[in-house]
Amino acid sequence: MSVQVSISEQVLELTDDGPRLKGARCTGCGNHVFPAQTGCSRCAGASMEPARLGTEGTLWAWTVQGFPPKSPPFLGPNDPEAFKPYGVGYVTLNDELKVEGRLTESDPKILRAGMPMRLTVIPLYQDEQGRDVVTFAFEPIETGDPR
Repeated sequence: MSVQVSISEQVLELTDDGPRLKGARCTGCGNHVFPAQTGCSRCAGASMEPARLGTEGTLWAWTVQGFPPKSPPFLGPNDPEAFKPYGVGYVTLNDELKVEGRLTESDPKILRAGMPMRLTVIPLYQDEQGRDVVTFAFEPIETGDPR
């Protein structure tokens, strides 16, 4: 197995216990944000502390990316001939906030609002050292066939 590195240490931490998203929490009002920022979008406070976000949540809304994204800013392969559609959705983590991210599932017959999801990583590309550069994604938690 190839060595994995995070696409951004400020966004995604790879730990022995699995991937973790790095956000922030306002010490004034308790609002969580992702990615981490220096000010609160709820109360406009400037007292933020680092916060590791939850790893499980529920799918709030989703769509399917049916064509290669423009590069830049997209860092993965974007060859139209090799492109495979993928799901993109908003996942509510621990009732703290909604995080937009890639989904490991793209079948509209399987995806549904309220579906339990878990944080995972997927490879985007290999860097010059041959390491897999990974980004975060959400995968369905197996709860039986929804069909």
